[in-house]
Amino acid sequence: MKDKILIIEDDKIIMRFLNLTLLTNDYEAISATTGIQGMNAFINNNLSAILLDLGLPDIDGIEILKEIRKDNKDIPIIIVSARDKEEEKVKALDLGADDYLTKPFGVGELLARIRAVLRRKKPIINKTNILTFKDLLVDLNKHRVFLKDNEIHFTPYEYDLLVLLLTNKGCVLTHKYLQDKVWGYDSLDDYQTLRVFMASIKRKFDNSNNNFIQTEIGIGYRFVE
Repeated sequence: MKDKILIIEDDKIIMRFLNLTLLTNDYEAISATTGIQGMNAFINNNLSAILLDLGLPDIDGIEILKEIRKDNKDIPIIIVSARDKEEEKVKALDLGADDYLTKPFGVGELLARIRAVLRRKKPIINKTNILTFKDLLVDLNKHRVFLKDNEIHFTPYEYDLLVLLLTNKGCVLTHKYLQDKVWGYDSLDDYQTLRVFMASIKRKFDNSNNNFIQTEIGIGYRFVE
């Protein structure tokens, strides 16, 4: 069966481009030009992923993201938006978006992002069931993260990055290595998306007095030993 992808986008030119791109690459596309149409399509279809614009005419895309995540925590959602400020990306990722693609973009980048989120459900590492470090505990079976017995919410990509760093603690993992392992392709945006995710992860540990992750400027990141 083909993967069915919902496009929620009000710009007719971009909608035609997205539809054509999906159809010519063996995906099934469903179109919605408003937030209400998008929510109805989400409810009435068995979807593989969602491409979501933020600037919709009736409901802001952020509100659509919130509503979808109330009902479904797992369906991959890629934000496709002209909003390029870092705070917009951080907000969307914190609310459960899997990825954020800034307009304009090319066919190759779009398809790479789609392939990456569709592969996301495959575990990267499954050597043990539990990973621990000091007060940090990661349950690999349930994809849950705890710090001092308090659960911390991680988006899927944040979780994969944390697990990859934790299982290689003490080693510097380069930007390219992290991008290849978690997204499955090399960066097309000078690792800006990776940096946004890593900044979000580090903020989640801010109140714990634990500086788990070190930034190696110009190289990558390292989980402390």
